[in-house]
Amino acid sequence: MSLKLLVVALLLISRPVAADELRIMTSGTFTAAFLELAPRFERATGHRLVAATTTMGVGAESIPSRLQRREPADVVILDDDVLKQLIADGAVIAESRTALARSGIGMAVRAGAVKPDISTVDALRRTLLQARSVAYSSSVSGRYLSTELFQRLGIASEMAAKSRRIERERVGAVVARGEAEIGFQQTSELLPVAGIDFVGPLPPEVQRVSVFSAGIAAHSRNRAAAESLIRFLASAEVAATVSATGLDPVTR
Repeated sequence: MSLKLLVVALLLISRPVAADELRIMTSGTFTAAFLELAPRFERATGHRLVAATTTMGVGAESIPSRLQRREPADVVILDDDVLKQLIADGAVIAESRTALARSGIGMAVRAGAVKPDISTVDALRRTLLQARSVAYSSSVSGRYLSTELFQRLGIASEMAAKSRRIERERVGAVVARGEAEIGFQQTSELLPVAGIDFVGPLPPEVQRVSVFSAGIAAHSRNRAAAESLIRFLASAEVAATVSATGLDPVTR
């Protein structure tokens, strides 16, 4: 379907009576893509998109906690495993679950710094051992590094003393300030950060690819409009934009 036809379809589906305000809760991984695509959807449908949060968050500020408190929300975009748990908890409508993109983990250094070699598993191991300090996220990528990858590489004890878990900001911001020599996070969360250089993805043998999916909050008051937004985000028409943010789109 051409973009022109898609726009017409969205207009017919999403504006039967009046435009709605949709509140979106998205993890940082899909944030760059969402911010790029939101104006296109708004122009096509007249609906207004409000980013209620653009990070998974931690503790009381996490998306699951916000949903449990029934904060206003219409569309939720998260790691698919987390979304499935929210469905099991009754916070997200099961049949609305839609895969949007796959995301891998990348590494960054401060802008202008020498880019270490991480092209092979052995090179990655050497880089990690030689690094003075390492930062990783508190969500999907960070859990993988701290609970699986370091152990798999046989360097868990060495990494424990010099690794830092970043909870309330992007890993790239910490690296940009020089507070960590190298940092790991989903590639799409590193690329938009100023003051860092993207080194590359983890080697294929140890890469962890996660699927990020969208779903409708169980207490949404705008389900029809929410459905149209999810269809838009999962459509082939927006795949190039999603890909440009460092994600691998899962198109319908």
